Amino acid sequence: MIVDLPDTTTSGISKSLVKLREEGGAVALGRVLTLIIASEEATAEEAIEAANEASREHPMRVIVLVTDAAEMDAEPRLDAEIRVGGDAGASEVIMLRPHGEVASDEQSLVMGLLLPDAPVVVWWPGSAPDVPGSSPLGRIAQRRITDASARAADPQQALVSCARTYTPGDADFAWTRVTLWRAQLAAVLDQPPFENITRVEVSGSLDSPSTTLLAAWLHLALQAPTQYALTDDAHPQGIQGVRLFRGDDSIDLVRMSSGIATLTQPGQPPHEVALQRRSLRDCLADELRRLDPDELYGEVITAGLAGLDAPEPITTGALA
Repeated sequence: MIVDLPDTTTSGISKSLVKLREEGGAVALGRVLTLIIASEEATAEEAIEAANEASREHPMRVIVLVTDAAEMDAEPRLDAEIRVGGDAGASEVIMLRPHGEVASDEQSLVMGLLLPDAPVVVWWPGSAPDVPGSSPLGRIAQRRITDASARAADPQQALVSCARTYTPGDADFAWTRVTLWRAQLAAVLDQPPFENITRVEVSGSLDSPSTTLLAAWLHLALQAPTQYALTDDAHPQGIQGVRLFRGDDSIDLVRMSSGIATLTQPGQPPHEVALQRRSLRDCLADELRRLDPDELYGEVITAGLAGLDAPEPITTGALA
């Protein structure tokens, strides 16, 4: 069900929510958090769909604050929309479209709609504030989620900005997309022979900050010289391969397509492993599993990145 509330107030929205619960039996019991999505109109529906799917694992209230720079000079007005039932997954979605001066105070717009005594998470699906932790929405949130791959024309530079402005509680989907690679590499290194890794090579596409974060994590975890190459080859996109050296031998994990990688180890035949690119829903659900600061991400985005040399300037494909 979708209820339109043109030219309304936050008080009017709250009253409409109460009325919907009384008439339709929808309740807020069991909601574990409030997710605020600060989005532009072009990315709002995709973000709502991801939140609806993630809500089946994390029941929550979703507040979508849709801003449009062209509306800043319009007459002050707040239009809203409430989605419940089949249009909201296991959540309730409140979409806010402020116009004119109303849009200048984001914190006041959402404060009256937050679930009481529940954690607050803010997600910027596209462009994000220069310093998320100091932004009006960021100051009221326990977790702040950005996406370096989507927020800038230069994702690698966006990653540098994340490192420079990092505040405990920050997170970025570039790190979340590394999870499956980290799990696979950790499983490989948990098998004999238990010898030290002497060198690391990582390759990925130029628009993949996840490649840089994976290299930073490996450098930090293995304390081995680490090189990474960012290529202009778009097939496959994202992380393309990792090579771990042990003496004269190497362990190679190379993604050959969007969902399959080949693992090659000394003394074993090559075999395929599933390493699909993670969807927005997967990334969001993963980040919502923890509402305390991700200390490992903080260490990787700061100390790990600082310990890396510049990437290799090559223009060929993945690891040979």
